[in-house]
Amino acid sequence: MKKGLGKKTDEKKPESFFTASGKEIRSLKELKDYLKKIDETEFSHHITEEKNDFENWIRHSLKNHKLADFLRKKKTKEDTIQIIDYFLIKKELENPESELRKEKKEEIPSIETIKVGVPGFDELITNGIPKGSSILLSGGPGTGKTTFCLQVVKQAAENKEKCLYLTFEEGVVELKQHMKNYGWDPVKVEKEGNLLIKKMKPFELSRSVEALLAKASGELTIELNEVEGIIPKGFKPDRIILDSLSAVAAAFTDKEEGYRIYIEQLFSLFKRIGATSFLITEIEQEARKYSRSGVEEFLADAVFVFYNIRRKNVRQNALEILKIRGTKHQKKIVPFKIISNQGIIVYPQEEVFT
Repeated sequence: MKKGLGKKTDEKKPESFFTASGKEIRSLKELKDYLKKIDETEFSHHITEEKNDFENWIRHSLKNHKLADFLRKKKTKEDTIQIIDYFLIKKELENPESELRKEKKEEIPSIETIKVGVPGFDELITNGIPKGSSILLSGGPGTGKTTFCLQVVKQAAENKEKCLYLTFEEGVVELKQHMKNYGWDPVKVEKEGNLLIKKMKPFELSRSVEALLAKASGELTIELNEVEGIIPKGFKPDRIILDSLSAVAAAFTDKEEGYRIYIEQLFSLFKRIGATSFLITEIEQEARKYSRSGVEEFLADAVFVFYNIRRKNVRQNALEILKIRGTKHQKKIVPFKIISNQGIIVYPQEEVFT
């Protein structure tokens, strides 16, 4: 019996994809470059109402089921290119050997994690949420998303973390009153310099984000003195709440591509600032996706989904952690209650309607 030479012989390379014109595609980058060059006629050979050749190749050959799921819903060339591009950018940022991170490699410490601070919720997570994560909070109207975020900043501000709450719908006075209704004191932490609630118009933030990222092109971090249009001078937030992406989306009527680019810029900005961000988005109760375009949940490091579940004539609040990058979590829907003078309490050991 011959000894092996130390090389694995059972590993198969992904099969190439051959286009309608006979071109061989061996990677996602090659696929993106190919899509940019072809016309709609050639594109329509591969994507129809009955089939999606790109999705099938990515799912069965590249074994990337998540990207394939996103592509299944996309029927236009522009959408397909954009989703693949988002994935390539995300993969590059997460790859520790990428050019974006080589210079910082030796400085990378062990992952620092944070607690959310809502009673019962942190028990669903093994080691806390990696600091600097972008977290999408998705759910129907009245499911507790804003209350959850107000409780997050209340707890963090009391622990001397600086919190910035950006609101596009409710006024500053109304949000402070909500906090007072739960027995929290926003004025105290505000005077201590640990809480700032700021009302903005969607296009104000859009212009600021676009200008900042254009200026900081090629840089991994953005200096805080450059973001005074969003964050006041001298205020370095540890946590940022954006309430809500749905209000931002309303400003992009009939401009789907512009909204998607804007969302990518927004996630990138918060990541570069170094803050842990909580971004609220509103969906229908029985929605099959957890954000307006599907891109938000793809870019987010974590997704929390809020429900108002009905059984006969009774409703119960519940939530689940759909995903968190970098840590383990329980994968189940658990009930919670919103209690006067306390806020949200999650019951991680209970089941819905028990």
